[in-house]
Amino acid sequence: MAEFLRAGYYWIDLLIGLGAPLVLFALLRRGRIDRRTWRLFWFGAFLGLFWEVPVFVLSKHGPYPLITWVRDLPLHYSIFLLAHTLWDGALFVVGLWLVARLCRPPTLARFRWAELAVLVAWGQISSFAVEVSSVLNDAWVYTAGYWWNPTLLTLHGHPLTLWPQIPWLVAPVVFYVVATRRKTVVDP
Repeated sequence: MAEFLRAGYYWIDLLIGLGAPLVLFALLRRGRIDRRTWRLFWFGAFLGLFWEVPVFVLSKHGPYPLITWVRDLPLHYSIFLLAHTLWDGALFVVGLWLVARLCRPPTLARFRWAELAVLVAWGQISSFAVEVSSVLNDAWVYTAGYWWNPTLLTLHGHPLTLWPQIPWLVAPVVFYVVATRRKTVVDP
């Protein structure tokens, strides 16, 4: 099973990322999510552009790559950039679901530290999990050695670094401020 995941890692990555809007649209059509959540998915994907574009473009064309592909991508990097922004939107929606499950209702009706803490914690956990999954499957690694991207620990012979945690520390705050300003209420 591990070899299957490793061999298909990039394809699974694309399937989840590109499939996320289709799954969410189906949930919207079935009334399982509301239009606000649908719009927040797209806002989350938009936020993802702020780190995904530099990560992919600088890694492919810049003198200081942010990531190094352990194995070559099977398709053009722009397709992965798109998929990862959609992944980001989906991760924000999962964060909304966690807020609805873990915080008292009504959620996202006004600023609450507990709700923000759930989104930030989820952002950190999901970012770390994505990096670990990539490292364990020899897909890509964040480039260590820059003063602003120190190695936090080493796993499977590859560094796990600080940089991927930074966007997922800042972006949930921006996302939460926008979500609460829109008076979006998400309850289980």
